[in-house]
Amino acid sequence: MSDPRSSSSADISADEELRLPRPPGVIRRFWARHPRIADALIALICLLLSLGANATFPDTAEPMSVGEIVFLSVVIVGASVLLMWRRRRPEIVLAAAIVVELLLLAMTGSTGAPMLTVAVYSLAVYRSTRMCWIGLGTSVLLVAALACGLLPGGAITVQQAINAGLATAIPSLIGALIGINVGNRKRYLEAIIDRSRQLLVERDQQAQLAAAAERDRIAREMHDIVSHSLTVVVALSEGAAATDDRERAREASTAAAATARNALTEMRSMLGVLRDGASDSPLAPLQAADPAEIVTAARQAGFAASLSVRGRPPETPALRLAIGRIVQEAVTNAMRHAPTTRMIDVRIDYDAAPIVIEVINDGAPGSPSEGGFGLRGLAERASLLGGTLVSAPAGEGRWMLRAELPHGEPSAGEGEPPSSPLLSDAAPTHSRDSAGAATTSRGDDSHDPVPGPVPETPEDTP
Repeated sequence: MSDPRSSSSADISADEELRLPRPPGVIRRFWARHPRIADALIALICLLLSLGANATFPDTAEPMSVGEIVFLSVVIVGASVLLMWRRRRPEIVLAAAIVVELLLLAMTGSTGAPMLTVAVYSLAVYRSTRMCWIGLGTSVLLVAALACGLLPGGAITVQQAINAGLATAIPSLIGALIGINVGNRKRYLEAIIDRSRQLLVERDQQAQLAAAAERDRIAREMHDIVSHSLTVVVALSEGAAATDDRERAREASTAAAATARNALTEMRSMLGVLRDGASDSPLAPLQAADPAEIVTAARQAGFAASLSVRGRPPETPALRLAIGRIVQEAVTNAMRHAPTTRMIDVRIDYDAAPIVIEVINDGAPGSPSEGGFGLRGLAERASLLGGTLVSAPAGEGRWMLRAELPHGEPSAGEGEPPSSPLLSDAAPTHSRDSAGAATTSRGDDSHDPVPGPVPETPEDTP
């Protein structure tokens, strides 16, 4: 069972966060904090007024017997006790008040007990306006019907019947109008408070979503920086350790140190943006990765890498960054997952519509392994720019990664990738590390495992 103190403290903290105004006045705050005392006081007042005004001084010509007085007093006391539950069970309180009114009319010839007014008021405040009007109309009609029934027998006079109807209708109507006003205001404030709490929850959810998106962007950047740089450093270090040529070992060690320094510079740039907390600063390195430098680093690591470029690079920073990261991840996967590769062919066509980035390498092993976060990050980058990404076997032991990115940044709300000769909007694109497990990317950033081998994609030279 939950601790009521913890739930109460949670409600208090939520109310404090909402900055709700305190009820004005000491007396009003006292009644708000002690509702049972208020109900007991109202029940006592109704009991005294009902007994004093009706049971003690009846209007009938013949005085009541002791038994009738006791019976009527017991009913009035019971109905007054039920007023303690007027907040939770106002319908029962109204029924008891109507019974008291009818008994008073039949036994004393008069009505107007205050508990009916309190019952109608409670019905309007704690239930609804509609139920209040129904309760008011029912009580007035029942009293009027009983008064009309007592007139032919001479139990009451016409004047007494009129007085009984007015004594029932007027105070009950006043109580209904006041209750409707108070009840509508109470429900309106509850709706405002509930909406405010919903806004607080939505604000926290938006903050959590923003934090999750920020973590994803940080993880994507860290992976792109660290993974590629460490792969190049490892390859250069192994080459330096394997060769007997001191000059070549020295060049490999120098290249490894330069790669590590570049990685540190990019990490400092990214961490500096995070530390400054500038909301208008993009979470990206100061300079996009250059495909030519990536291919040069692969050559220095001992891989036969080539680069073919057609057209001029775009001016959009996000597009240039995405192209550099795609080439970087594809070359890194080839160096890491296909160590027997003899060629890494990088082709970029800036003049095509959309822009085509294609990286083909050989030496891909036949059995796929567990996939990582690299291609998932690339699929997210391509999806954010309205593009597509496919990574799959190309036949004859080769692996191909192909990305198509539209020129310029997509407009707000543009989530579907454009159609292309290779990829259709209706069909998912398959992504896989150079020897990794396949994933599915649809442009809505969904990545579902694809069991079994991925069908071979024919090579398409731009």
